[in-house]
Amino acid sequence: MVEKRLNYFKVAPEMMKAMWNLEEASKKSILPVSLRELVKIRASQINGCAFCIDMHTRDALAAGEDLKRILTLSAWRETSYFNEREQAALLWTETLTLVSEKHAPDEIYSKVRKHFDDQEIVELTVTINVINAWNRFAIAFATKPE
Repeated sequence: MVEKRLNYFKVAPEMMKAMWNLEEASKKSILPVSLRELVKIRASQINGCAFCIDMHTRDALAAGEDLKRILTLSAWRETSYFNEREQAALLWTETLTLVSEKHAPDEIYSKVRKHFDDQEIVELTVTINVINAWNRFAIAFATKPE
């Protein structure tokens, strides 16, 4: 098992401060906390980031999210637990997390556009980008769940 490699907050405090400021700005989103947490969990599942899956599962539960929805998140297409707006957010999450494979085709953007206005799409996209960045920090530096 790989031990945590380094503390990136101590090594590059100015850059990590900028990253943290983006995280704090994303918390001011008009999107519901539960939706943001589902997005963060789903991206973290795709990226294989155990630290972030653990953290955001706990955050989602604390925000009142239903455990069965969290447990079936990786198979969201196969359940009736997620409404159309949530499905669109999860589709956008998967698309942007796997951007090298899927890019962001008009067909998918159109599905998202039906459920989110301009500000919401930007905020959803920022949320997805922020969690993908955190996943990469946690994975790169072997940050494990507590």
